[in-house]
Formats: sequence, C-alpha cells, structure tokens
Amino acid sequence: MTNTASQIQRQAAPAAVLRYTAFDLNGAGGNPAGVVLDARGMDEARMQEIAAEVGYSETAFLIEEGERRYRIRYFSPLAEVAFCGHATIATAVALAEREGPGDVVFRTSAGEVPVETRVEDGRTLATLTSVAPAVRAVDDADLAAALTALRWDAAELDPALPPRIANAGNDHLVLAAGSRARLADLDYDFEALGDLMARRGWTTVQLVWRESETVFHARDPFPPGGVVEDAATGAAAAAFGAYLRALDLVAPPARVRIDQGEDMGRPSRLLVDVPAGATSGIRVSGTGALITN
Repeated sequence: MTNTASQIQRQAAPAAVLRYTAFDLNGAGGNPAGVVLDARGMDEARMQEIAAEVGYSETAFLIEEGERRYRIRYFSPLAEVAFCGHATIATAVALAEREGPGDVVFRTSAGEVPVETRVEDGRTLATLTSVAPAVRAVDDADLAAALTALRWDAAELDPALPPRIANAGNDHLVLAAGSRARLADLDYDFEALGDLMARRGWTTVQLVWRESETVFHARDPFPPGGVVEDAATGAAAAAFGAYLRALDLVAPPARVRIDQGEDMGRPSRLLVDVPAGATSGIRVSGTGALITN
C-alpha cells in the first residue's frame, strides 16, 4: 500500500518540543507550555498530535516569515486556539534565549501580536500587546447556565464587577467572586461548563476576586481545551484589562497585577498595563524559563 504525503509526514522524526513555563513567580510555579520553534511542513493533524502528547494547556508552533517575524499557532490537547498568552510569552522567552532579547512579531489567527523581550535582574521578561479588544454584555440565559455549571449562586458575585464577555484575541466570560473563599472553592461541572463554552466560543472563564484597586486573584477553567484549570492565562488577563477599562474600573494608563495559580499549587504573576483608548491593545508582561525536569 502506498503512503500518502500526509502519512509520510506524520511518520517523520519527532519535532523538537521545548517546554517552558510562563508567568512564574520568582522561579516557581507559572503555566507550562510546549514550544516548537520550527514547524515548517507540519500539518494541523500533526500539530494536534504533538499538543496532545505534550499535555499542557497549549503548545505553540512557529513558522518563520521574516526577520523576527513568525506565524504562530496554538493547540490545546483537544483543539486549536486562536490566541494563547502564556504560550506567547514562553515562545518569546525561548527565542530571546537563542537570538537575543528584542522585539518580535507573531502573526496569530486573531491578528498580529508584537512582543518585547528584555533581561531584568537576570531573568528574561516578555511583554505582549494584544489585538484591539472588545467587551460586551453576556446573555442572561448563558450567565445562568454558567453559574449553574460552576455551582455558584448569583448572590456570591461582586456587584461592583458585573459579568461581561471580554475579548483580546478570543472570548472569555468574566465573573467576579464576592469573596476570596468563593474563588478558592472551585468545584464545577466539567462537562456542562465545557459544552456551554464550546457552544458560545468562550476560551476560558475568567474568575476573579479583587484584593485592591489594582490587585486581583484569578482562576481560569478551560474545559474546551481538556484542562480543568489554567495556572496563568495571558489571553484572559489581556481581556480582563480591556474589561476594567471599558467599565471605568481603572483610570488609564494603569498597571494591574493578577495573581493566579495559587489554589492549584502553581503561583503565577501577570502584569497588565491598560493604556487609554477604547481599542488600544492591552500589554501583558511576565517572565519565563526553560523547564529542565
């Protein structure tokens, strides 16, 4: 029997998959991502296979298009994702360690995302700028279904931070808990929430609790990607920055800190810079490091 070109491609030598953590906190925690720096010749099926084998919430695949310009695609273990913040940071750090710090441009399925890298205190810090964001109301029936799947009551929400759909590359439902204890007690119906999110095209649910005017704690269920919870979600952080600006909850220019991953034992820190202008991209910064064990 004759093999097709696609079959031959899949039987080729395994791709070199790097493993990096992004948004770590003083060298600990963070969200791991797979990084394939040269994905030339790979089809979608092969990328999906690799992402499933790696098992992280996302793996990024790069194809160079010019000097410090790349096409980047992101795959969860179950499906392709238009934009992933932590895998973007991880990939930028991996490139900086090989090519030196500086500016790169990633062409994502959501649009172009410029990233700056620099070294601070011996660590590589990367800053992405999102595509133009948007924030809109959430349908009442969808909100009720999400709360039911989360096993949350509407009375447990923070009325000062109303539910919205925020997008800075993909859609995220933003829900604010009225207490840190409510946020810490995450025990949701994986199938029900995943089905709802898949129908509505939501990438994660951005669950937050406000510690202060500029410090938030977050948790991000990601059942459409086959992941119970993300340890650090750069795409959701960018969307949340847009949410804060749209609802006049910060006065731009402003910097917001998001602490995530604490409740799952992977402490992560995301720094979100919110510029003025309704359509200006949101900047999200964090460190990254090669996973060696």
